[in-house]
Amino acid sequence: MFQPMVIGTGLTAWSLLKQTMDTQTAAFEASPELVSDTEYFAANIGNVETAEDLVSDYRLLKVALSAYGLEEDLHNNFFVQQILEQGTEADDALANKLADTRYVEFSKAFGFGNPRGSNTSDTSFVNDVVGLYNERSFEAAVGLQDESLRLALNAERELAKIASDDMSEDAMWFTVLGSEPLRQVFETALGLPDSFATLDIDKQVDELRKRMEGFMGDSNISQFADSENLETLNQRFLLMSQMETFQIQSSGQIALTLLQY
Repeated sequence: MFQPMVIGTGLTAWSLLKQTMDTQTAAFEASPELVSDTEYFAANIGNVETAEDLVSDYRLLKVALSAYGLEEDLHNNFFVQQILEQGTEADDALANKLADTRYVEFSKAFGFGNPRGSNTSDTSFVNDVVGLYNERSFEAAVGLQDESLRLALNAERELAKIASDDMSEDAMWFTVLGSEPLRQVFETALGLPDSFATLDIDKQVDELRKRMEGFMGDSNISQFADSENLETLNQRFLLMSQMETFQIQSSGQIALTLLQY
């Protein structure tokens, strides 16, 4: 498997990664393991008729979950099957009860529990899943070297998609807060403490709006449909993340020095 090249940290690493993105992603997607996974998925997903069929095939499930950033659930077959079978139409469907909105996206995309039925025989759907799998696999490989870069890449894709969606600004904010990776980007970029997530959800949105207004001059998520605004947020996140890392390292070094006396 081709391993992405990450040089430096923070903004320096981000700049170099973006400059070489096309070359690196092309090399990554040509890796034998990735090609094998995507070819197997494309050749076999059309034979899948039920959620049980999908979770029973480890290789298909690996691609399906990883495409939506849910690879940690690869061995939670019963849970994943329930997410898929219950769909997203009913308010009490399992996916709708979970704080993480990726489960709704995953269940809705495959369609097993929705009136129209599964999308597994739809060529465009299959191509979309393969594309997402390639993207997120590359991000995961980058994250093995620098997790903050993985989060920034994810934000670049997911936030642009949310910002361009036809929903209210409040709904956009709730969607952001329902995505753990996006939440982490905003909380870090805006200097919010770990305890922030314990506040009432409406208070969280109010505080985020205030801080975003102060930082960007605009409190709305829709502003991130503009790539320049999105880049500004990511740069702020990476800078703040680097500062946090430096402070932790400095504190550790000071503590180690004191213990030597």
